[in-house]
Amino acid sequence: MSAIDPRDGRGMTSAATRERLVQRIAEQGVRDQRVLDAIRAVPRHLFMDEALASRAYEDTALPIGHGQTISQPYIVARMTEWLLADTQREGLPDKVLEVGTGCGYQTAVLAGLVPMVYSVERIEPLLSAARARLRKLGLRNVRMQLSDGSGGWEAHAPYPAIIVTAAPEALPEGLVAQLAEGGRMVIPLGPAGAQTLTLVRRRHGQLLSAPLEAVSFVPLLGGVVR
Repeated sequence: MSAIDPRDGRGMTSAATRERLVQRIAEQGVRDQRVLDAIRAVPRHLFMDEALASRAYEDTALPIGHGQTISQPYIVARMTEWLLADTQREGLPDKVLEVGTGCGYQTAVLAGLVPMVYSVERIEPLLSAARARLRKLGLRNVRMQLSDGSGGWEAHAPYPAIIVTAAPEALPEGLVAQLAEGGRMVIPLGPAGAQTLTLVRRRHGQLLSAPLEAVSFVPLLGGVVR
């Protein structure tokens, strides 16, 4: 897997500023040191417009254009922690499917943790910008595709881990079909104003779902935007 030099892009912020963000996330309950280290390593200001870069290390979601947002760092960390739960004992998944590349921030965090990330995005300008950022950071273990996220990326299925960064109202059948036996999916479900982050696991051919916490994500939409 790839690792980002935490000094990359530090001209926009101090080490202390980035450390305070990691500390705030830890104080909210994120305990996995691997995840905290990955958050610390990724220069979040490189994933947003220059006009908002001064706010990059606030623990808040921010707009990235096209009606989309870069997720709150706590949510990125928490979703990643739930996705990787039990892997201290069982070992990290060999690949992750990410639905909703967006600006590429969550992608970069995952790429520092697992051997391969497959990421799909429906908005072509966002995908192109994310690809350029990840290339600049030297991340070589990410494959990206322009496609409707609800259909996943069947060519590389099944996946031991799937993370979804936009909210459908119901669990997409295409993603369920691509979840491996023993695999975990972290996904926000529900309409705007009533979304719940949900952990979905496949055990002995059965799907087990558990609500995690209330969240607010952009909706998961069909089709592609060029």
